[in-house]
Amino acid sequence: MNDRFLRACRREEVDCTPVWLMRQAGRYMEEYMAIRRRYSFLEMCKIPEVACEVTLQPVEKLGVDAAILFADILLPVEGMGLKLEFAKDEGPVIHNPVRTEKDVENLRIIDPEEDTGYVMAAIALIRRELAGKVPLIGFSGAPFTLASYMIEGGGPRDYKNCKKMMWQAPDLWHRLMKKIAKVVLLYLKAQIKAGAQAVQMFDSWVGALSPEDYREYVLPYSRYVLEGLKEEGVPVIHFANNASSMLELVAEAGGDVIGVDWRIDLDKAWERIGYDRAIQGNLDPMALFAPPKVIREKVKRILERAGNRPGHIFNLGHGIHKETPVENVIALVEAVHELSRR
Repeated sequence: MNDRFLRACRREEVDCTPVWLMRQAGRYMEEYMAIRRRYSFLEMCKIPEVACEVTLQPVEKLGVDAAILFADILLPVEGMGLKLEFAKDEGPVIHNPVRTEKDVENLRIIDPEEDTGYVMAAIALIRRELAGKVPLIGFSGAPFTLASYMIEGGGPRDYKNCKKMMWQAPDLWHRLMKKIAKVVLLYLKAQIKAGAQAVQMFDSWVGALSPEDYREYVLPYSRYVLEGLKEEGVPVIHFANNASSMLELVAEAGGDVIGVDWRIDLDKAWERIGYDRAIQGNLDPMALFAPPKVIREKVKRILERAGNRPGHIFNLGHGIHKETPVENVIALVEAVHELSRR
């Protein structure tokens, strides 16, 4: 098995820097679009055979060092009692957003096996199909990111309703976050039980907060999840997008690997996180529209900042853009492997 990704998560020596990419299965690949034309997005997530096929596409095509489960961070909210739809060209829409005390009261703590059994079935199938070729990463949204969607009723823009609850009704906010944190922990534990060999918690929207608000309203719930996963014995990646202003707090919340975006130099980020953690990142996804020569130069600079220190996993600072040329993605993966060869 190619285990350099898992070795890097544990800060062990590797033959070259492992690379995988957020949203590596997606609309920039023709193979993905061929399937997307036959199914809705939610159907793709909920039919294990389809989720498996889509998960494997980039492993075969790109030569990455890990597969990541094809799913969506909002899948658990249906089991909590929310009506989720992926509207054409609009992204996710929650038709009964969480705004009142009664809304929070009515939220269920999910049974992952029952409410998201299709995710667990997909994981088992993917592990079987991968046959040890590369490890499989499972994932969930972080409590704050899920709360943002649940309160705003879709992709947050100005976080008005979210921040209103946080500041006008802090007790209600904390009750909501406790429920979501329990769901996230149960969901990730179920993924690990089903066969995920590492998991990532995505805090995609946490950059909307000040460090002070993060510390008070978010950190305890992220920590609850990340501490709860320690006993599972698999690497846990904590990715906080647009969080350069509070990396120390993100590291304090936990995670074996801290994922960073492109808005900070990797060496400075690692110094602030602490060398007792592995680090993941951190190429700007838009760099994949540059010529391969420029991509290679950017890869080289990031690798130089990592300084051959054990524990670097190469990734983008966020997901691949849907119009990215696939040949540039292949060039990126090849450049990482070639330039980091020990």
